[in-house]
Amino acid sequence: MTTITEAPALAPGGTARKLSYVKAFNEGLAQAMREDENVFVAGEDVAGYGGVFRMFDNLLDEFGPRRMIDTPISEAALVGLGVGAAARGLRPVVDLMFMDFIGVCLDQIVNQAAKMKYMFGGSVSVPLTITTASGAGLGAAAQHSQSLEAWLAHVPGLKVVMPSDAYTAKGLTVSAIRDDNPVVVMLNKVLLGSTSDVPEQIYGIPLGQAHTARHGSDVTVIALGRMVGEALAAAEELAAEGIEVEVIDPRTVQPLDTETMFASVRRTNRVLVVHEAVTFGGLGGEIAAQIQDAAFDYLDAPVLRIGAPFSPVPFSPVLEKAYVPDQARIVQGCRRLLERS
Repeated sequence: MTTITEAPALAPGGTARKLSYVKAFNEGLAQAMREDENVFVAGEDVAGYGGVFRMFDNLLDEFGPRRMIDTPISEAALVGLGVGAAARGLRPVVDLMFMDFIGVCLDQIVNQAAKMKYMFGGSVSVPLTITTASGAGLGAAAQHSQSLEAWLAHVPGLKVVMPSDAYTAKGLTVSAIRDDNPVVVMLNKVLLGSTSDVPEQIYGIPLGQAHTARHGSDVTVIALGRMVGEALAAAEELAAEGIEVEVIDPRTVQPLDTETMFASVRRTNRVLVVHEAVTFGGLGGEIAAQIQDAAFDYLDAPVLRIGAPFSPVPFSPVLEKAYVPDQARIVQGCRRLLERS
């Protein structure tokens, strides 16, 4: 079993192998299923159709209908199936298509999956992986475009991961399946076709370990999921002006690696937190509060947050583009922090 935590390995021949985000997820899942025969997948259209975003393509051919299971349209029953199977020793991967649908099965996630181990005094584990597609940007409108990580990260007993590229999509998926606790894997819809270097072998990225995606000395940008790419683009733009931005990718938002964030704050003295979710009640507020508690003396300016406005996600492409934070807003935020120092 190989664990890789940072730079991806090179494919045979010395050149990096590029893989799309969705194919990296698919490969990691397939490898985890080969590694452990107790892993199976259940969800709406995951088997015969391969999933609404083709996340499960070709898995039915290899693993058959006993391990690739199409279910009725009932998210509560689907997650309930996963909880029961996990409690009896299997490792189910349950797909909810769109993140917005967790509202239909929140009782099963929050009151059953998250609490069963605690309620049974540790005698029962729930190694359940819930995969779902989150985020705006595809014109899917208000009921199919939300980022609800703050809901889930608030629940003791759940783990929540947000892959920011193909490399982390594979590694975090493998680690989620191997974990003995319920883990929600939030795959970003806009990133599905994006590519990065991905090793062929199976590997896991430790849950609860952040990654410094770019080193800098002037401003720290803590970015969640899709916003990591926007932050890196903003950092490149600002570097041309002599402003060095450090970009932190938490990768896992529950548990949250605050120590990596605090260490970055001590280096740069300025922090911007950016996420696609609505700003009010978002994880940016929690991260800002923890930095305030642990690293206040190092701050040269108040922690700044950038997120979506307090509104449902618009259907209009023009309004949707204005709704989601982007490179330009991150650049503006970094400049604002430097002006306030």
